[in-house]
Amino acid sequence: MTIGIIGATGYAGAELIRLLRGHPEAGPLILASSSHAGEYIEDIYPNLRGLVSSVLVSPEEAVAESDCVFAALPNGVGERYAGAAVDRGISYIDLSADFRFDDDEAVYSAWYGKPYDRPGLRECSVYGLPELNRARIRELAAQGPVIIGNPGCYPTGASLGCYPCLARGLAGEGPVIVDAASGITGGGREPARAFHFPECADAMTPYKTGAHRHIPEISRTLGKMAGRRVQLVFTPHLAPMNRGILSTIYIPLGPLPPGLPFDRPPSEEVLARAAEIRELYADFYKDEPFVRVLPAGTTASTRGVRQSNYCDISVHLDQTGTILIVVSAIDNMVKGAAGQAVQNMNIIFGFDERLGLDGVPAAF
Repeated sequence: MTIGIIGATGYAGAELIRLLRGHPEAGPLILASSSHAGEYIEDIYPNLRGLVSSVLVSPEEAVAESDCVFAALPNGVGERYAGAAVDRGISYIDLSADFRFDDDEAVYSAWYGKPYDRPGLRECSVYGLPELNRARIRELAAQGPVIIGNPGCYPTGASLGCYPCLARGLAGEGPVIVDAASGITGGGREPARAFHFPECADAMTPYKTGAHRHIPEISRTLGKMAGRRVQLVFTPHLAPMNRGILSTIYIPLGPLPPGLPFDRPPSEEVLARAAEIRELYADFYKDEPFVRVLPAGTTASTRGVRQSNYCDISVHLDQTGTILIVVSAIDNMVKGAAGQAVQNMNIIFGFDERLGLDGVPAAF
């Protein structure tokens, strides 16, 4: 199977090359870049030398010569390539925000500053969080070409951390609070002052507080999981690491009982309740190949998922037993981008979801 990658010179594109190079069903890779057309990919990423040798072509060539296309492009520029792929009868897996909002053009245009160029493409598009929409992806793939709106990195970690609690109706009234920290690669390959080494080394900084573009994506996904509107408070942070997203999520379980003390250690009842919810999470995700619910007493860390498609989740309660604290960890470049895109390709073509993604996480 010939696979095209548009935007192959960005970080997500390079990660797609790395993963697909080891995929048993992937044949030739056609690598495309508008800004580097005519150059060799190994001159841009020397780690590929002797393994992948390819002249970068135009995006149009990649669409014309491939059986499936991945696009790792900036927001707002990929619809014409998606349309060309669908017109050719091939599936298109998009890593930008252009297909994450289904047919809700108003939300997309409010946050991304432009309307849809081809609204009709949403008829064959689906939000590509496999754990939520696997059945819909398969349904559309059986009918013809599919456009996957691959989820954002922050929304992946946050949504998977919330899903069992919301789906089982445990969440009470009040906002879901997500504090998340991302590695520097989340800012992309193009240089910017915030990602300059002296600016971000030895420091951790919140950014776009209360106004990050992933807020509507996370909020919409949580609402679908809960079957109702869910208020979200989301604060992203830039952390001094290359890879990873760690999300600490606070979900109210119900109103505070009158007179409940806040200054006591967890009671036996609270500890038992925490174990019960952890078991609920473990049962909920027991058949998911890439979600690992950690044992009691263990806390999720980005170290455990580095260079992998896994999402590690640990489940805790506050000392009163009224706030669920969930910690989720992913590699932002794999489960948060390229790896999840390959997982979606596997679903579209009926492959085992683990193909090309079953490597052991890097220990350091």
